[in-house]
Amino acid sequence: QVQLVESGGGLVQPGGSLRLSCAASRSIFDFNRMGWYRQAPGKERELVATMPSSGSTNLADSVKGRFTISRDNAKNTVYLQMNSLKPEDTAVYYCNAQAFTSVYWGQGTQVTVSS
Repeated sequence: QVQLVESGGGLVQPGGSLRLSCAASRSIFDFNRMGWYRQAPGKERELVATMPSSGSTNLADSVKGRFTISRDNAKNTVYLQMNSLKPEDTAVYYCNAQAFTSVYWGQGTQVTVSS
């Protein structure tokens, strides 16, 4: 069983920054792709950023130029650096990992952008 544990969420003012972390219970080399999704109240879950095991990353248009996804293989951890945060970025952020036909989700971490 794979566990994904997110951390780093919280309350931040508009224009501020946060870094989310997703620690996996096994080597992230086992996954074809890892990424971040978010779900705001009353809305569907949407893709924020993905990182395949090889190849380039993918970012949603709404976060391009502000968010960056990265990984630390030695720590089995994927990060989401979020800069220039806006109120519309407020959501629960979920870590996602895919290994062929298996899909795993973390429990989510709340990000609130408000003055």
